[in-house]
Amino acid sequence: MPEISRFFGIIIRMFSEPGMTHHVPHFHAYYQGESAVFAISPVDLMAGTLPQKQRRLVEAWAELHQAELMSDWQLLHSGRAAFPIDPLK
Repeated sequence: MPEISRFFGIIIRMFSEPGMTHHVPHFHAYYQGESAVFAISPVDLMAGTLPQKQRRLVEAWAELHQAELMSDWQLLHSGRAAFPIDPLK
């Protein structure tokens, strides 16, 4: 699963499975053994858990980079590589 960003110990990844349809554009966030799946638009927790502070950081980052996340989603689902997205600073 391609890593597209990393900040404050949080790793953001996105992937697609060729031939499989994902109905909701989303990304995965990982932090110290915990993971969560977030919808891109609107940014919303779909599954999993993260500590509250890290969840808020991921949500803020995703809001700032929503257009880039959607672009990466489209690239991956057309069989191309995603671009890295700047970390939260």
